[in-house]
Amino acid sequence: MAKFSNIKQFIYDKIETGEWPENHPVSSENALAEQFSVSRMTARRALQELADEGLVIRTQGAGTFVAPIKSQTSFMAIKNIADEVRERGHEYRAKVHHLRVQDASSQVAEALQIEPGSEVLHSTITHLENDLPVQLEERYVNPRLVPDYLKQDYTKVTPHEYLCVVTPLTEASHQIEAIHPISSVCQLLQISRDEPCLRIIRRTWSSGGVVSYAILTHPGSRFKLGGHMNFEAPKSD
Repeated sequence: MAKFSNIKQFIYDKIETGEWPENHPVSSENALAEQFSVSRMTARRALQELADEGLVIRTQGAGTFVAPIKSQTSFMAIKNIADEVRERGHEYRAKVHHLRVQDASSQVAEALQIEPGSEVLHSTITHLENDLPVQLEERYVNPRLVPDYLKQDYTKVTPHEYLCVVTPLTEASHQIEAIHPISSVCQLLQISRDEPCLRIIRRTWSSGGVVSYAILTHPGSRFKLGGHMNFEAPKSD
């Protein structure tokens, strides 16, 4: 396990067991670096990833604190795209472009916490709503955890549905960015080169380790990212 992942797991455990409740201060970068015998940069990366995942809040000059539970569960809920499309009363369809075994690049290996050059399972699928592409899913899967991933018919079940059944997911992380798509992505999404896209990079874990690393690209004109949160009114004395 990468050194920064050890730090993240340490903080996960503190939060999960209730030892660090919401708003509890989290150890500083310097303290974590000393505790785990790593550089301050490694400790900073662990804390920043936890902040990106919504588990902690970092405030300059004040430090890092466990996020309120309501903040932790904002947009992080993972929905099955087929269900989302059908809930809108529309027709869902998937087009599988390829399913293959390939060697992991350094980026994929780091995301899956495996050695570069190790075999990974790779799928590329376009998800369509009323025959219009709304998501291009490029997913890399750890074959040790999901050996039969490439044997499934993903026109009948989505990768997300299958993974949830065969290896129940315990956690996930998201990174969201706006991009200008490359020509191959434009072709698969049936959009022009000047259409902006929203890209979600998602990693999922099970009890056995990192299960998958997915790059989800959505045409800006066909996708909205939203959520709903409830806030309790302050209690009066």
